[in-house]
Amino acid sequence: MAVAMRMSRGGSKKRPYYKIVIADVRAPRDGKFIERIGSYNPLLAKDDEKRVVLDTERAKHWLEMGAKPSDRVARFLDVAGLLKREARNNPNKGKPGEKATERVEEKAEKAAAAEEAAKEAAAAPAPVEEAPAEEAAPAEEAKAEEAKAEDKAEG
Repeated sequence: MAVAMRMSRGGSKKRPYYKIVIADVRAPRDGKFIERIGSYNPLLAKDDEKRVVLDTERAKHWLEMGAKPSDRVARFLDVAGLLKREARNNPNKGKPGEKATERVEEKAEKAAAAEEAAKEAAAAPAPVEEAPAEEAAPAEEAKAEEAKAEDKAEG
C-alpha cells in the first residue's frame, strides 16, 4: 500500500486549518487517514511556535516505512531536520510571455530607429540657404529668352 504524508484541510471558509496526516494515496484529501501526526495553522505569525506542530518521532517512523511527503510537508520536515529537501528552480517560470516579448522588441526597434535618425540629422551638413524655387524659375526663363534673341540676331 502506497502511503503519503500530506495535509487535510479543516476550518471554515477563508479560515484554513490543516492536519498533517498519514494517508493512503488513493484516499481523498479530507477523507480517511491512517494517523494524524501534526497540524498547521497558516493564519498564525511565521515565528509562532504553534503555527506548525509536528510529532517528529512518528514522522521519522513513517519516513522509514516509505511514506512520501507532499511538497509542503517536506518543507516542514526539512525545518524539523528530518528530511533534506532540495530547493526547486524553474527558470522558465519567470520569463515573460509571447506578447510581452513582442512589445519589448517593438519598443527596442523604435528606439533604435529614433537613435539612427538622430545620428543622421547630426551627421548631415547644415542646409545652405538658396533662393526660393519660384524666384529661380523666372530667372532661368529670362536667360533662355536672351539666348533665343541672340540666336535670331546672329542668324
